[in-house]
Amino acid sequence: MLLLLATASFAQRSGQQVKDAKKALYDDPKWRKENYIINRDSAYANPYYALQKLRWGNQRFTEGRSIHPRQDADVINELAKGQQPFATIVGCSDSRVSAEILFDQGFGDLFVTRTAGQVMAQASYGTIEFASAALGTKLILVLGHSKCGAVEAAISLPENPPGHISTLINSIKPATKRYFGVSDNLLEFAVRQNVINQVNELRELEPVLSRMYQRGEILIVGGVYDLATGQVEFLEETMVDLPATKFSKKDIMGM
Repeated sequence: MLLLLATASFAQRSGQQVKDAKKALYDDPKWRKENYIINRDSAYANPYYALQKLRWGNQRFTEGRSIHPRQDADVINELAKGQQPFATIVGCSDSRVSAEILFDQGFGDLFVTRTAGQVMAQASYGTIEFASAALGTKLILVLGHSKCGAVEAAISLPENPPGHISTLINSIKPATKRYFGVSDNLLEFAVRQNVINQVNELRELEPVLSRMYQRGEILIVGGVYDLATGQVEFLEETMVDLPATKFSKKDIMGM
């Protein structure tokens, strides 16, 4: 009995020591700089910091230096009280594109909605609006990916194929038509254009998102994940001519 109590006490102390060591590491300015860490509260408050937090998380991932943050029991218990995700990810259902992994984020960090080809409809709109209006999330990232099967299907299949897949095909078709017969890399260009179209779709979505976007209260941008390299390219086409905003871009590297 005494041995069991001693073992339990040792395990408890060891667990606390690990937590203390981890906290000390996370609080170390040098370590934070070397591992591209941006304060989570700052990312929640400022969409440009949130965007950079995603950039640097993806950089850690591609360099094989993921830190797997916010995945312990204490975080899970705290999140039972409520959530404040710092970014909304509108992504594809593809099993190879898991946002929390490729951006090296943890529980409660990302509010994610996924459909094939990241095609949106009423339920998706409501989900995204909820994140911005109710949860206070200020960054929306539409995330496509290379070799997207839904985009490839939109290229190869006619309009209005049988079944519910027609919803996906018809939504993506405009992105494929722009480059049809023009480029040998039709799929690559269509993937990018599909993301750009979807970014514009959300920016113009009445009545909630369009007003928040035009008032500079939220940021809506796009990116494409490369299945081969793990790298996310944030599309410059979605970073220009942004509305005036109260949020500072000062001291954010790469912006």
